[in-house]
Amino acid sequence: MPRSEREPDLYDRSLYINREISWLAFNRRCLEEAMDPTNPVLERVKFLAICYGNMDEFFMIRMPGLLGGGAEGIANIGPDAFEDEEQLISILNERVGELIDGYEECWNALEEDLAQEGVLFRKYSEMGHKQRMWADDYYMERVHPLLTPLALDISHPFPFISSNSLNIAVEMRDGGGEVRYARLKVPVGILPRFVKVPAAAGRREFALLENIIKANVGQLFPGFDILGCYKFRITRNADVKVTIDEAVDLMSAVETAIDSRDLGFPVRMVVEESMPEDLVAVFAKNLNLRGNQVTRASEQGMMLTDLWEINGLPIPALKDRPFKPYVPPELAESASIFDAIRQKDWVLYHPYETFDTVIRFLRESADDARVQSIKICLYRLGKKSEVIRELMRAKEKGKNVSVLMELRAKFDEVNNIALAKQLEKLGVHVVYGPVELKVHSKLLQVVRLEDDHLVRYTHLSSGNYNANTAKQYADLSLLTANQELGEDVGELFNALTGYFGPRDYRHLLVAPLTLKDALIGLIRREAETQRKGGRAHIAMKANGLIDSDIIAELYRASRAGVGIDLSIRGLCCLRPGVKGVSETITVTSVVDRFLEHSRIYYFENDGDPAMYMGSSDMMPRNLLARVEVLFPVLDKEMLMLIRERILKVNLGDNVKARELRPDGTYVKRAPREGEKRVRSQRWFMENRGAWHG
Repeated sequence: MPRSEREPDLYDRSLYINREISWLAFNRRCLEEAMDPTNPVLERVKFLAICYGNMDEFFMIRMPGLLGGGAEGIANIGPDAFEDEEQLISILNERVGELIDGYEECWNALEEDLAQEGVLFRKYSEMGHKQRMWADDYYMERVHPLLTPLALDISHPFPFISSNSLNIAVEMRDGGGEVRYARLKVPVGILPRFVKVPAAAGRREFALLENIIKANVGQLFPGFDILGCYKFRITRNADVKVTIDEAVDLMSAVETAIDSRDLGFPVRMVVEESMPEDLVAVFAKNLNLRGNQVTRASEQGMMLTDLWEINGLPIPALKDRPFKPYVPPELAESASIFDAIRQKDWVLYHPYETFDTVIRFLRESADDARVQSIKICLYRLGKKSEVIRELMRAKEKGKNVSVLMELRAKFDEVNNIALAKQLEKLGVHVVYGPVELKVHSKLLQVVRLEDDHLVRYTHLSSGNYNANTAKQYADLSLLTANQELGEDVGELFNALTGYFGPRDYRHLLVAPLTLKDALIGLIRREAETQRKGGRAHIAMKANGLIDSDIIAELYRASRAGVGIDLSIRGLCCLRPGVKGVSETITVTSVVDRFLEHSRIYYFENDGDPAMYMGSSDMMPRNLLARVEVLFPVLDKEMLMLIRERILKVNLGDNVKARELRPDGTYVKRAPREGEKRVRSQRWFMENRGAWHG
């Protein structure tokens, strides 16, 4: 619509969706996939495990800030900032309760569907005589020696209960008639949660580890009358703050911080619904939990993250059909990867194209006598990393190898510290980046001597250098020998290993220096183009849209009449379709087999389009508290292919996409009458390599 003379307050909190509520809405979309009967049953199990893990993370990372704890800083900024925090917590608890009910309903349905496929879950009371005998033997031989009963009374200190561990509270009566309590930690992780018990041929039957313990708990308390056993778990604040002073280095500070993570204050307790109130009160009082921080759940609805064990069952018929990632002929094993990159730029779309190409780029670099140096930024890696192995080989072969290892990648700190120490022992130059900023950029550069001059071969990506997650996350990356881009990346590496600050980059947008202002400038240019009667359009694909300045600028562009299509997989605080504010904006979220993780920023610019891709979302933590990089797609033919065969396909999804409504709810899209069904991820699998022309 044309811009009115007087602009409304585009920062009014009513124009923004609360980020915590948006977080839970994403969890709801995952739950819908778990409940969707058109998905293979073990894939639904996977989505339910993801849901439960997301909920744990919500309480570990987001809730502590609302309760007055957790790490302070930019990462906790939300654009709407409820004035009444008690009201917000009440709303969140209501939404959490709805989700937990949904998890239980979903698991009940999955149990029935799995039973149809010969996968059954037995309560101890439902087992046959031989199965019970086997379970009792299993308890005595494998479980009993691992258990440590801890009494709960005034003569014993209240035991420490680790975050997200599964526990059993035991209520019993002693010989004198007095009621006593004790706590047991269930050894999940040491032993499987789902214990496979003997069954008839063609069937897989499982008993929960805690139910086997409950049935034999009298072995731990001889002379006591067992009155009841009840499962429970505690979630603690995990949003640790790394404190740096002159006396310690960054690695030591991170190690100290993660050591304290398990000691964070409790933020929630989930108890089996049958646990007596007086027993709940014992725990709530000692853990300093208020009533609204205690949730009751059914026996089967607790700790569903362990469903990954069931998802891993080797039953291909109950999973998505496997597919073979595409390898462009020019990048095949028989061809020189340096020759291929020198001929043209390559956009790789994982997992539809194999991540092995990136590994091979490193392997060929390690083996090539003309390669002088390798530099890389690492954020998250697998425990047995092929990337690390190739970097170590390159060092052993005499290459100059430099690694920027981000030690503060949440929940990956221990692995990253271990890998950093491993590399340092081999003589690799390892740095950790600016103390005050996380380095989230995904950069790799190989410098090669060719005809007496140095040539830079560069890889820039939206995803991590992790071969395992590259099979599950949909990410875009660029392999290029463009020397201007290479010089920019080389300059950025110098800033990261030296002193980070303002530098001149011809093409890269770098946070926290230029990226946010550049995006705002690009949005404003589209609005101005629209006002002048030119062709204007904005399309963005990202994981999160939270930053209020970016959102306000999109609102202004919409008021100018610019068509804006946003594909935001996770958190989105923008309200589309608000009259006079965002009528030209649509927001969708695709939740499907792979985690949508790529970022694309497209601006029509009156027929001379600009496109950026890279590591950054539109969130305060990305724009202000991290080193992020967006890189331009300089080849116009490549830009058009990405627009037509990746971005438009994603935006056109009408099978797995949900559309955001002004009230913050999401509605699943469906093909209109006569419209072709478009399931974007399936299209990418069936048309692998279409973005190469």
